Amino acid sequence: MEIFSWLNETLLKMTWLSDLVRLLVENVFGLDVDSRLGGSIHFFIYDVAKIFILLSVLIFTISYIQSYFPPEKTKRILGRFNGITANTLAALLGTVTPFCSCSSIPLFIGFTNAGLPIGVTFSFLISSPLVDLASVILLASIFNWKIAIAYVIVGLILAVIGGGLISKLKLERYVESFVYQGKTAELPQEELTKRDRLSFAKEQVVFIINKAWLYILIGVGIGAAIHNYIPEPVVTAILGEDKWWSVLVATIVGIPMYADIFGTLPIAEALVGKGVGIGTALSFMMGVTALSLPSMIMLNRVVKRKLLFIFIGIVAFGIVVIGYAFNVFGYLFI
Repeated sequence: MEIFSWLNETLLKMTWLSDLVRLLVENVFGLDVDSRLGGSIHFFIYDVAKIFILLSVLIFTISYIQSYFPPEKTKRILGRFNGITANTLAALLGTVTPFCSCSSIPLFIGFTNAGLPIGVTFSFLISSPLVDLASVILLASIFNWKIAIAYVIVGLILAVIGGGLISKLKLERYVESFVYQGKTAELPQEELTKRDRLSFAKEQVVFIINKAWLYILIGVGIGAAIHNYIPEPVVTAILGEDKWWSVLVATIVGIPMYADIFGTLPIAEALVGKGVGIGTALSFMMGVTALSLPSMIMLNRVVKRKLLFIFIGIVAFGIVVIGYAFNVFGYLFI
């Protein structure tokens, strides 16, 4: 257990990095980290450095694994199953594919075009931006492993139930016709060498970092401001654990925003530090990542309004339920 604790503190929480940043802020900038400005600068530099280090390592590892699951192979795997088994597999496969809701939609179109049931493809669409290995590790580094594992489990359950409900409602006619018209070519998959896979993983690190860096900086900046400048009574008066509306407000505020999970984690961390319930913070995070406005605009081009609103309603309801459940049982995870 001592070794596990040391690995957790050193590799995930990076306490050594926090100490180094503290020395930088105090000895180079001449600021006290207990002051508002010093604390904000420490929060910003430490969180930005930690997230970029973890993100680079994790994306490289996940992309290397992902190189064994190209879209054609994924479609063949999913096509062998049906019912809840197919929904579960689609949700699990979503955990090793792209990191934001917008980049998941092209794969959603490809899977639907390949003839997979839309309930299965929606399970993939829900889980892909919501749950992945990188987000789990980052959640564990910021909160703890209990919260990270519980988040994965409820995220996958939401994806399976959401896709299953859409499947039961038989809404295929509400998918735009052009999605079914394209023919997917069954291209032979080239055998990749180890060098090819390493090159692919390196390219993915550059690609994802280029896409995510701005949102990370904005997210950490907002987190630093909440952490050090917004008085705790103000935050708890709006989103405190004793406020019945806190989860609803967090979900509604989160939905129009656009960021990947890595940009929202520092905000969730700062909110929890100010006394906001863990369920409220997770609801905000899930709303931003699963139902962002840009991804809904893109999805609106692919499915008709009725299916779009049903999808938003199911996912939003699931996020609210998860948020209240975490707030009620949060003491089990902290």
